Amino acid sequence: MSQLNEAVVVTGMTGAGRGTAAKVLEKLGYYVIDNLPPVLLDSTIDTIEKAADIDLLAVVVDARSRSFFGELDEALVRLRQRGVPTRVLYLEASDEVLVRRQEAARRPHPLSLEGRLMDGFVQERALLRRVRAGADLVVDTTSLNVHQLGQRLRAAFGEPGSRGLRASVMSFGFKYGIPIDADMVADMRFLPNPYWEPELRPMSGLDAPVREFVRSQPRAEEFLDQYEQLISLFTDGFLHEDKHFLTLAIGCTGGRHRSVAMSEAFAERLRAHGVSTLVVHRDLGRE
Repeated sequence: MSQLNEAVVVTGMTGAGRGTAAKVLEKLGYYVIDNLPPVLLDSTIDTIEKAADIDLLAVVVDARSRSFFGELDEALVRLRQRGVPTRVLYLEASDEVLVRRQEAARRPHPLSLEGRLMDGFVQERALLRRVRAGADLVVDTTSLNVHQLGQRLRAAFGEPGSRGLRASVMSFGFKYGIPIDADMVADMRFLPNPYWEPELRPMSGLDAPVREFVRSQPRAEEFLDQYEQLISLFTDGFLHEDKHFLTLAIGCTGGRHRSVAMSEAFAERLRAHGVSTLVVHRDLGRE
């Protein structure tokens, strides 16, 4: 009889990328079950643990379960009580994007019945509210393509069973909105803007001249030092509370210069502490 190293419950909004997540996890070695009613989680674990060749399990549980979905909270509590290492991945996106994706797929929403698509999404958000609040990792796929989503998930789940902290550092532009999946947000608009330097304007924070300009500002290194201390203070607490995924959002006006340079710089510091870190530049290229 085998012992599961990890069980991942994939859930979230219809059209937010659950199918893509399932495919990524399968490629990472997880045995994937789609559209499993929560009431069957216990018996599924019992069956899986009898298989000698399965130690990683991913189940997609969502609103297609209809009235059964309300039992997910209790099912997760039971799994953790019996010692199954369980993580909940919640996939999110804006209503506008979800409607557009669902219309492109020409599929009705499982909760809309004969109503509008938007009616189904409103009901789904209400149904998922508690699960989202308790999720281990929330990923907003509004501006992600399938390849970028795969990159985020491989960074988070590429080392199954790891008990260390895994971080995503995301640069963004405030003009495009604050990332809804961020655990912490830092604002780089206190630094001089390279946009106003004619020779730097067409470049980005990935280019050496911009990077050097941003990091040469007196307060830049001071911020990195203090933010590094802050994250170090939180790390033990996060792990103690069984939170292993951390998304840090670092923003500036347009998400092109300051936030990009500082995200790369802070990621270097996290990696120096042994934290597995992915850098995502959400809005780079939008201007």
